[in-house]
Amino acid sequence: MRLLRTSERAMERWATHAWGRLLPAKPGRGEVVDRLKRQCDDKALLLGRQHIVAPNAFVVELPPAIHRQLAESPLPGAPVLVHQVCRHATEQGYTFAGPATIDLRPAPGDTPARFLVHSRISPARSRP
Repeated sequence: MRLLRTSERAMERWATHAWGRLLPAKPGRGEVVDRLKRQCDDKALLLGRQHIVAPNAFVVELPPAIHRQLAESPLPGAPVLVHQVCRHATEQGYTFAGPATIDLRPAPGDTPARFLVHSRISPARSRP
């Protein structure tokens, strides 16, 4: 039983560290969420009276080590980030042209311990 408790605490510490890089738990954290929100704000298009379309397709390039940690995590990261982006869009009055998606990818080559966020407006695909 003691071994189980010890391994459970170790897993909680690891998960807290991994999610701390993505979600705003403390001041200075949640840089990815802030960058996603900024992409929505900076690239939003005014299409008419009170109709603002924001980017809905995001690619987050993470340092390979962090991407590997998140890929091995039992908790999926992208749905949590999608929820944060959708909540921000609702608060700002933005609409999406299609469903919001976030693709977490490893950054190519040797990159510093930072990340890049790319976004675009992607319309919903119609069914044939």
